[in-house]
Amino acid sequence: MSLAIHNAARIPPYLFNTDHAQRVLAQLRSKHNGLEKYIYLNGLKERDPNLFYELLLANMLEMVPILYTPTVGDACSNYSHIWRRPEGLYVTIENKGHIREVLRTWPAGQAARIAVVTDGSRILGLGDLGANGLPISIGKLDLYVAGAGIKPTTTLPICLDLGTNTQRFLEDPLYIGVRRKRPATAEMDEFMHEFMEAMREVFPQLLVQFEDFSTDNAFRYLDLFRNQYRVFNDDIQGTGSVILSGFLNAARIASEAAGTPLTEHRILFFGAGSAGIGVAKQLLSFFTLQGMSVEEAKKRIYTVDSKGLITADRKGLQEHKIFFARTDYQGPPLTNLVDVINYVKPTALLGLSTVRNAFPEEVVRLMASLNTRPIIFPLSNPVSLCEVDYADAIKWTNGSVIFASGSPYKPVEYEGKTYEPGQGNNMYVFPGIGMGAILSKARHVTDSMVEQASIALASSLTPEEKAAGLVYPRLVRIRDISAQVALAVIRAAQKDNVDENSLFRNLSDDALLEYIKAKQWQPASSHLPRL
Repeated sequence: MSLAIHNAARIPPYLFNTDHAQRVLAQLRSKHNGLEKYIYLNGLKERDPNLFYELLLANMLEMVPILYTPTVGDACSNYSHIWRRPEGLYVTIENKGHIREVLRTWPAGQAARIAVVTDGSRILGLGDLGANGLPISIGKLDLYVAGAGIKPTTTLPICLDLGTNTQRFLEDPLYIGVRRKRPATAEMDEFMHEFMEAMREVFPQLLVQFEDFSTDNAFRYLDLFRNQYRVFNDDIQGTGSVILSGFLNAARIASEAAGTPLTEHRILFFGAGSAGIGVAKQLLSFFTLQGMSVEEAKKRIYTVDSKGLITADRKGLQEHKIFFARTDYQGPPLTNLVDVINYVKPTALLGLSTVRNAFPEEVVRLMASLNTRPIIFPLSNPVSLCEVDYADAIKWTNGSVIFASGSPYKPVEYEGKTYEPGQGNNMYVFPGIGMGAILSKARHVTDSMVEQASIALASSLTPEEKAAGLVYPRLVRIRDISAQVALAVIRAAQKDNVDENSLFRNLSDDALLEYIKAKQWQPASSHLPRL
């Protein structure tokens, strides 16, 4: 019997008369919870990556919350128990001195273009998950493929297994990571320097995205490496960029309703970790774009942590919180959010605290009493850590709220009207930033590249989306949006003289946009199993 006949005999005779993609979707939807769906999709990607990505592109709104937030949090928490096969690259503290050899085992070699790197120390709002953090890198790269058309075989998910300070993992007999506490700063710095130098040597065309490092390390390693390597931090820069974009549109809507200038906005951040301060720094651009100086812009931004309004006279203030610490408040410490709001009278309240229901009814109603259209962005992921649910925000403001969350919410019916929430999903910007940096061969990811990504996103809404009062475009258009973002990133790289692909400088915007779209990878279209 020939091989062809042998293979054909293994396929049901009438399979070609059916739609296998619909069969796979039915199997996915039969699973009882998000984690089961995640495991199923994980297996599908191994068996048939083309079909996996084909389904992902066709069912984005359904599958993204499974592959990333919120379900990826469950996958990470349970990864040592659901592990089935090698999926990414582990570089452990025990590899120190031999990291180059470990990196060279990755099959893509010099063809690799984008790596998402986590050390698992601050996964979403779940804390230090150690080696269980790898699904974060895997999921983010799936979104690069779906959102921007990065070729799957050029992606590299990495978990830096440096130990964990979470005792239950160290005691778990199934834990897949190194069983030790995390290293002290000096040891980790030595490791990170060797790792980044090895990455550049082994993968010379690679863009590195840092993901879910602890707050202090997130800022420190971004500052340390951003001018040496092709690297950015999505928690800091990506989150900041996407929120700036949503805020540009939200502020315009709120100012038009109130009849006030854009320069009158005051922003209150509840949560001052790496994401909170990173977003706050990015939102300085909102004010500088209106012609204000950085010092003037800083005065329009207030930050609150678990101890209350952050002031410069607080003892033991962490380094990253000093930038926005207030020097103009002389009264007793403001530790209650209601008291802070009454003092600041913000037009916008942004939550990056990972504190569930941190914005109770009293807070939301107070924001509505102070503003015609209050801007409330509860941005903590997943939904279980969100500061306020969309239905409550609509009800407590009588529908006047301008809302964007970090995790997805469904539309809400209130008093005969349907309200559609915004989602400040980093997927709107990081795929385009990555694509733009890769195509332009940018030596570094500059602040201007991130800022222009934000402006491009804010400008990408269709007339119908604007008429609906949306602050973000609908995610189903993500590939077109990513192409527009990539175009803006490439132009910013050129302006900053960090681009090494000079050919794009001779193309018009229309021609370059078409080139970007043509470079977006598409899965081979077939609804049948591959032999």
